[in-house]
Amino acid sequence: MTTSPFPNLTEAPAAQLESHLVTAFLEQVPDLVYFKDRDCRFIAVSHSKARRHNLTPEEMIGLSDANFFSPAHALEARQAEEAIMANGTPIVGQTDRITWSDGREGWVVTTKLPLRDDTGTIIGTIGITKDVTASHLMQKQLEATQRSLVEASRMAGMAEVATGVLHNVGNVLNSVNVSATLIADGLRHSKVESLSKLAALLKEHAADLGNFLTTDPRGRRVPELLTALSQQAVEQRDRLAAEITSLQKNIDHIKEIVVLQQSYATMSGFLEPLEAEPLMEDSLRMNAGALVRHAVEVVRDYQPVPRVLGERAKILQILVNLIRNAKYACDETDQPGKLVTLRIAPAPTPGHVRLIVADNGVGIPPENLSRIFAHGFTTRKDGHGFGLHSAACAATEMKGSLTVESAGRGRGATFILELPAAA
Repeated sequence: MTTSPFPNLTEAPAAQLESHLVTAFLEQVPDLVYFKDRDCRFIAVSHSKARRHNLTPEEMIGLSDANFFSPAHALEARQAEEAIMANGTPIVGQTDRITWSDGREGWVVTTKLPLRDDTGTIIGTIGITKDVTASHLMQKQLEATQRSLVEASRMAGMAEVATGVLHNVGNVLNSVNVSATLIADGLRHSKVESLSKLAALLKEHAADLGNFLTTDPRGRRVPELLTALSQQAVEQRDRLAAEITSLQKNIDHIKEIVVLQQSYATMSGFLEPLEAEPLMEDSLRMNAGALVRHAVEVVRDYQPVPRVLGERAKILQILVNLIRNAKYACDETDQPGKLVTLRIAPAPTPGHVRLIVADNGVGIPPENLSRIFAHGFTTRKDGHGFGLHSAACAATEMKGSLTVESAGRGRGATFILELPAAA
């Protein structure tokens, strides 16, 4: 004979038994369980769900996701629940990134079902959310370990270092040299000597200092001179401090470029799944000094895309080249408002991703569009015509493509690096 888990309820009415079972379930279930009405307001929640928001189950009744999450997430959840109530189709095992009310970020797997009454009419929704942050982080750690092993296996080979790195270091060094020169000039023209002469004069008249300061023409000018010297000292201190700050920033930028160069110098010859956004940001950092110095504004437009399949060093080489060329194109136009736009977007070709560098610079005339990637072709006076050709070859080697669009002279240009998405 099977023993009931609730012996005192064995003979209880069905409604009472059901109520006790539901109560026990909501008290003990570790996953986050919640019931909502047709207005997407909570009508019952598990204790685990309430604890997640630092409330009691009773305090959550009548509230909605808008009370706990960002407006965007709350709206997305409401739309999903309204769709479930409209068509009765559940959402099963959906993985989402989420920010909890205490500010922690995590990952959850959610199932949402229609809630029906005795007649089968949908009167709300049932939700079950499982926190999978720990397993997700473990998966990320496994992926990071795998990447480390892949990178360690190719340390024996040297990669082709991204073009333009030394050029950008040289640009920053120019700024370092300017700051160092200004600091040296400021120290050479310091008013310390005048202060020393004043101190010697006061020491000379130490015996009759009061009389000297009130009757001697030179003594009467001492307060005025002290005021001028202190003002000059403060101004000089501020100028030198600003130059030293600029010097420190430029040195840090050089170190950052060198570290990036070193990290990519050991990554060649292997195709691997790569996040597009870090690649674009690393390429931007390698050009940051020149972009700031030439007052070129950078706009980012990054859409959610799958990881690309490619070689880190080659992708970086292409993007650094494209961003540098975009800066030159902006410099060569007389129009104000120099602008470079970086985009990441799905490609029209299924299974591909686009990394786009667009500028509002001098543009490309129609007769040059077909020759822009030819070996040795360049329109810059000091250009060698190798950069875009090697970039196009590198894209082809990764089973991708590099193309260009331009409406003509003065209309800017858009370079499109299309790469296959990782499986």
